[in-house]
Amino acid sequence: MREFDIDRMGLGHLTAAVQFGFISGTLIFAILTIADRYSPSKVFLFCAVSGALFNLIMLLDQNSLISLATSRFMVGFSLAGVYPVGMKIASDHFDKGLGKSLGYLVGALVLGTAFPHLVKVITVDSSLPWRWVVILTSVLSLMGGILLFSLVGDGPYRKVSKGFHLNAFFKVFASGSFRTAAFGYFGHMWELYAFWAFIPFLLEYRNLSIPGSDLNVPLLSFIIIAVGGLACVIGVYIAREKRVKKVARTALLISCCCCLLSPFMLQIPSNTIFLVFLICWGMAVIADSPLFSTLVAKNAIAEYRGTALTIVNCIGFAITIVSIQTLNLLQETINPQYLLIFLAFGPVLGLYVLFRK
Repeated sequence: MREFDIDRMGLGHLTAAVQFGFISGTLIFAILTIADRYSPSKVFLFCAVSGALFNLIMLLDQNSLISLATSRFMVGFSLAGVYPVGMKIASDHFDKGLGKSLGYLVGALVLGTAFPHLVKVITVDSSLPWRWVVILTSVLSLMGGILLFSLVGDGPYRKVSKGFHLNAFFKVFASGSFRTAAFGYFGHMWELYAFWAFIPFLLEYRNLSIPGSDLNVPLLSFIIIAVGGLACVIGVYIAREKRVKKVARTALLISCCCCLLSPFMLQIPSNTIFLVFLICWGMAVIADSPLFSTLVAKNAIAEYRGTALTIVNCIGFAITIVSIQTLNLLQETINPQYLLIFLAFGPVLGLYVLFRK
């Protein structure tokens, strides 16, 4: 903000640009069935490299808000060939045990989401310039693309889609089981990214509203988000003993209860109890994500599995923009203590679909 004279509204535009880029990318990838027509590992490598390069554009001294927003949009666009394509690659490697592999994959996503908060702790303590965060994330993106392409590659269960089928975008929703899994995922996404985005806000609000509270915001933000990676792995192992849908439903129910309890927990005198509550919420809010992805992948038409995963990601991330912007508007008009109650809206709708006969 200081380097390029950007206000908080502009900073919000940069954040939204990444989400819009991802949505645009997943929409185009889904319509063109990119992940099903071409080698997924090559698509992954190309997009990881392009994402790293567009990320480095932030380092140019001549940047304006428009050029920065454009580069952030293209980073988001590149991610459309990384996250859903990564799930497609996992589904092509596992005929059985797909849920476990997606648990580790989404767990890695969670660690990646939490990582910038940890980098902030390191850079603040060592007075490193902000550019190191950009350089480090680009290097990791390059490494991720190269490692997957050279060590993993395309899976033995991959089915190549024959040609371009525009109706594939709509065909995947023909299955009732697929729709149930997808709409459960959409309800989960309404809560997930808004919760992650507002964790620093919650911790700051706690410091301001409770006398003597001096919580380390970036470090605790990292811990609360990162512990969700462990929950993803635990969730898929539990799902091996129970039904996947039942475990996903339980996690969604717990996170819904956390939304409703948030006004009371924000005012509880004990910081310890408050942090335990946030850590439990951080685990429940993401534990169902690999389970929903497993249900989506298993109930999708085999030759359109990559397209199905990409479509669901596209719609899911579009929902995150609506929920985040809704909270942004509401925080100007209501007491922040009651803000996260509105996140329960998504889980309630998701639970309705999952419990419906």
